Amino acid sequence: MNSQDTFKFAETHEWADQEDDGLVWVGISNHAQEALGDVMFFQAPKLGQQVKQGDAIAVIESVKAASDIHAPVSGEIVALNEEVDASPEIVNENPYGVWLFKIKPSSDETLASEISQLLSPEKYISGPGA
Repeated sequence: MNSQDTFKFAETHEWADQEDDGLVWVGISNHAQEALGDVMFFQAPKLGQQVKQGDAIAVIESVKAASDIHAPVSGEIVALNEEVDASPEIVNENPYGVWLFKIKPSSDETLASEISQLLSPEKYISGPGA
């Protein structure tokens, strides 16, 4: 996983990190996990599911609330983090070190366009993640 400096953020509080293998790793921001409180359950998207940027594709639940997880980019769900399925509370311990699922982008062109719509860490921290 790359440094948090390479992450891009959706206004809905997901982070996206494009890895060298071409996949986009997705998790939730520290702001999101703090707002949720103690995470108790994660309903992952389905492997092979085709998603579009902005779609609500998963649910994370805490003692306080349930929240949708949105796809930061379009593509196919190609991996799920089984650790989160078994122990969802690990999201609270290290939100930037725990990915939820990986997306294989639809195309390089689509990915470039969609990544450019996401927020840099600086813009996220001064805006929706404030």
